[in-house]
Amino acid sequence: MSYGSISNLNNVYNFYMTTYAPKPSTPYDSHKKSELRNVYNSIVKLNKESPLYILDTSRDSREFAVSMKENARELHNTIASLGGLDEEELLNKKVAYSSNPNIATADFIGSVQEGDELPAYEIEVTGLATPQINSGRYLPSDEPVALTPDTYSFDINIDDLNYEFQFSIKPNDTNRDVQERLARLVSNANIGLKAQVVSGDDNTSYLRLESNSTGLRGERNYIYRVSDRRTSKTSGTVDYFGLDHVTTEASNASCRVNGEERVSTSNHLTLGRAYEVTLTGVSSEDGETASIGLKTDVESLTENVNTLVRGFNSFLQAVSEYTDNQPKSHQLFNEMSGVARVYARQLTSVGLNLNLDGTLEVDDETLRQSAVSEDAAENFSPLKSFTNAVLRKSNQVSLNPMNYVNNIIVAYKNPGKNFASPYITSAYSGMMFNSYC
Repeated sequence: MSYGSISNLNNVYNFYMTTYAPKPSTPYDSHKKSELRNVYNSIVKLNKESPLYILDTSRDSREFAVSMKENARELHNTIASLGGLDEEELLNKKVAYSSNPNIATADFIGSVQEGDELPAYEIEVTGLATPQINSGRYLPSDEPVALTPDTYSFDINIDDLNYEFQFSIKPNDTNRDVQERLARLVSNANIGLKAQVVSGDDNTSYLRLESNSTGLRGERNYIYRVSDRRTSKTSGTVDYFGLDHVTTEASNASCRVNGEERVSTSNHLTLGRAYEVTLTGVSSEDGETASIGLKTDVESLTENVNTLVRGFNSFLQAVSEYTDNQPKSHQLFNEMSGVARVYARQLTSVGLNLNLDGTLEVDDETLRQSAVSEDAAENFSPLKSFTNAVLRKSNQVSLNPMNYVNNIIVAYKNPGKNFASPYITSAYSGMMFNSYC
C-alpha cells in the first residue's frame, strides 16, 4: 500500500471517529492476535450464511451504521473497564477516591491481590500545566485585507518539526475571510495546534492559536513558533495578523506528593503504578491537599454498577436518536432493552430498577445493602450474567452494524453449499469512503 493510500485511509477514519465516535480510543481497543483471529473467523461465518442484500447507502444509513458500531465499541470498553471481560473479574475493579476533586482526581490503573495494601498519597498542587497561546492583532472584520493579492506562506515549528502553510489572498477577501481560512488550515492539519477566530468589540476579530500539549521540555521556553522569514512563498502574513504574538506562555505543573516536590509537563501524574492522577486546580495558600487512595469494596462495587448502568442507558439513548429515520433501530432498541427485561426481577433485588422506556435506574441504598449482605456473591450473580449478555450483544452490533440498516433481501443462500463473501458485514467501511471522497 502506498504512503498516499495510508494517508487517505487515516484521514477517512479520523473524520468518522471525530464525527461519530463518542470517545477516543482506549487501552481496550488493542487486541491480541488470537482475539483478532476470532473476529476474523466470526466475520467469515456471518458472511457465509448471510443473505444477499441491496444496501441502503443513503447518508442517514451511513451515519447510523457507523454510529451504532462506535457506540457498541464504547459499551464494550465500559464493561471491560469494570474489571475485565472474565466473568469472575467482572465488576470487581477497584476504584480510587480523591478527598478534594477541586485540586485532583484519581483513577485506579494498577492491580491488587487479596491482602495487599496500597499506600495513600497526599497531594498539594502549586501550579497547573498550561498550553502556549498566541493571540493575533485585532483587525476590522469587514475591511479588505491590506496585503497584495498573492500566494502567501508561513512556517510553524513544533516538536522539532517544521510545517509550511500556503494559502492565497484574493482581491475581495476581508480580514475575517482570511482569518477563518487560516483557522481551518491550521486546525485541520493535525499538527498539535487548534486555531479559532475570536470576535472583539466594534466588529473586529483576531486569530487565536493554542497548543494541544502543555508544559515545557528541556531548556526550550516555547512549544511552537510561527515565522515567515524563510518561507517559500510571499511573506508578511505573520506580522499583519500577529500570529507570532505569544500572550500565554506554556508552563509545567508543580505539586508536592507526600511532601516531595514533583514537576510534570502535563496535568496527569502516575503514582506508584497504581493511580493516574489528574490535577484540576491549585491549592489555597494554607496548604490545601487532596488525599488519594482506594475506596472500600462496597464503594467500588457501587461505583462499578453505576458506571455499567450509565453505559447501558447511553447506548439505548444513542439508538433512540435514530428512531425517526431508521426503522430497524426499533429492533436494536428492543433487543438490547429486552436483555434487561429478561433479568428484571433479579436486577430489582440488588437495586437496579427497569424503567418503562427500557433504561435502568440505580437504587443506591438497596444496592449497598445487597453488597454488604452475607449472600452478596449469590445476589450479584444474576447481575454478572446480565452484564455478560449485554457484552455479547454489543459485540454482535460492533461486528455487523449493517444488520440494523434498512436493507432489502434479494436472495437467501443455499444452506451448507455456499462460500464466504468477506465484505458484506464490512459494507459500512465502503460507505465511509463514499462519503469522504
